[in-house]
Amino acid sequence: MIRNELDAPPAEGEAIELAPDVLWMRLPLPLKLDHVNVYALADDDGWTIIDTGFDTRRSRAIWQKLLAGPLAGRPVTRVIATHHHGDHIGLAGWFQSMGASLATSRTSWLMARMSILDVQDRPTPEAIAFYRRAGMSPEMIEERASERPFNMADICHPLPPGYQRLTEGAVLHFGRRQWIVRMGAGHAPEHATLWSQTDDLVIGGDQLLASISPNLGVYPNEPTADSVGDWLDSCERLARFATPDQLVLPGHKLPYRGLPFRLNQLIVNQRSALVRLQAALAEQPRTVVDCFDTLYRRVIGKGEFGLALAEAIGHVNNLADAGKVWPVGQTKDGAVLWGA
Repeated sequence: MIRNELDAPPAEGEAIELAPDVLWMRLPLPLKLDHVNVYALADDDGWTIIDTGFDTRRSRAIWQKLLAGPLAGRPVTRVIATHHHGDHIGLAGWFQSMGASLATSRTSWLMARMSILDVQDRPTPEAIAFYRRAGMSPEMIEERASERPFNMADICHPLPPGYQRLTEGAVLHFGRRQWIVRMGAGHAPEHATLWSQTDDLVIGGDQLLASISPNLGVYPNEPTADSVGDWLDSCERLARFATPDQLVLPGHKLPYRGLPFRLNQLIVNQRSALVRLQAALAEQPRTVVDCFDTLYRRVIGKGEFGLALAEAIGHVNNLADAGKVWPVGQTKDGAVLWGA
């Protein structure tokens, strides 16, 4: 079973000590998921920070309060970004400008830096075609085509050249512990998780969440990606290193124990969704958007439509790669109909 280590998170600008030399803090996010967990681990020369939050005035002010308070004015010498999403790497460049180094996977660094530099005023033609093929309504496509899309540059400090590459099996020393890097995928490519060889700590990022499942989205930059298959492979591989008593420090929600149970739960949940989806497509051909009711079993609002669409494409792509579903036609608006 899953056991939460604590009942409540740290207050804004404060920290909770989870283990010797390990502090847990939170930064706000202007999203439905309204926070990201960040961690500071102490060494003789300063702190290693795990993930950073968005680059906003509020986040910087909270960090200044943390640096002066719980971190006691000691320098941040290194930032480790578990993956390239803005809530995890957004302030890495800011810390680098103050003298910290950055460690992350090569794919995370390249994707973050490319995305920060790629500023778009309107969606690309490729993005519009991607939405159309998936079954987004003409009205929603027209609305999106006239709006400035999400840009990583809006919530990330520029990343300067230079970083330390994290690779599968690499050994790191920080927080007065020895760690092994193990890579996940599906939510983000080359997502780093860190497994202490000194005690029972596991830094899970968004790969190892307890009470929510990370988004397994597919986007216009890689429209045929099998995010769900990558995720399942990762869960099965990481399960070999999991023990019930490990304390998992996740990117969101509460730290917990019971990782083997949670990984099995995540695998079962996704495989069940794939079985439901294949059965629905065998019964009647559908667009990706028409699969929402089968996958999510609730109404998807406008605010979460984009993430729901991205993950639904991931599920269809997984079944298509396995030869279990295939295109069987097209709607009058140009959306692909999938059948089994």
